[in-house]
Amino acid sequence: MKNRILFLMLFIASYGFSQTVNDYKGVIIPMRYEFQKSENQYRLQTITKINLQKAGFQAFYNNEQIPTELNDRCSLLYIDVKKDNAFLVTKLFITFKDCNNTVIFQSEIGKSREKEFEKAYVEALNEAFKSVIALNYQYNGGVNNVSSKSTVTVYAPVTPTPTVAAPVIAAPVAVSAAVAVPVVASKNEPKISGVLYAQPTSYGYQLIDSEPKVVMKVYKTSNPASYMAKKGEVQGALVSKDNQWFFEYYQGDILISEKIDVKF
Repeated sequence: MKNRILFLMLFIASYGFSQTVNDYKGVIIPMRYEFQKSENQYRLQTITKINLQKAGFQAFYNNEQIPTELNDRCSLLYIDVKKDNAFLVTKLFITFKDCNNTVIFQSEIGKSREKEFEKAYVEALNEAFKSVIALNYQYNGGVNNVSSKSTVTVYAPVTPTPTVAAPVIAAPVAVSAAVAVPVVASKNEPKISGVLYAQPTSYGYQLIDSEPKVVMKVYKTSNPASYMAKKGEVQGALVSKDNQWFFEYYQGDILISEKIDVKF
């Protein structure tokens, strides 16, 4: 019974959205999405335009000339592609907003397990566009277009959630006498930025960043809150203190304690 109700709700929502996008004459594409480092990185804007045209939309980059009949910005939709953070899976989803920044439609999440970035992003984006193409868009003359005064917003039933579990941190352990040495920042050793994800290995874990690139290797000890660790040529320890993780190592006679964000 619950499944039938859920299916009915999804059907009604999908139908409502298909009617709503039909009120708009075309779609404007930004030359850079938030997760991109440069314009049209991985050719995602090019692929976006191709898919929009395939779906029946008039599509324009935000830096190109658009026809005079489309000068009313509230007769257009504004597309965005969002990245849902996930471990070893690239996930993208698409949103259409009106001139008041109201979400008109949100696609299903497109996924890819490709390791090469460009292939992964392209595959995930094409997957996300399947639910856009399924709308069977056809401009209806804007007869229901109330974007400039709309007070009711309907959202698509897809809500991305992170798939990486938060780390379970053991209780803080007693700090050894060596840690009592004054801690200072290193001028030469590059600091670790961003979240690192732990991949199990035979010896413990390897910590990778979002590229993914191996940043550090950590080796099990008898204490679950303490690991031997190696970052490049630097050897030290990964320890839990006050529910946070620190990479500690010596530089000369000085102890360096570097806080890092690890998800096991």
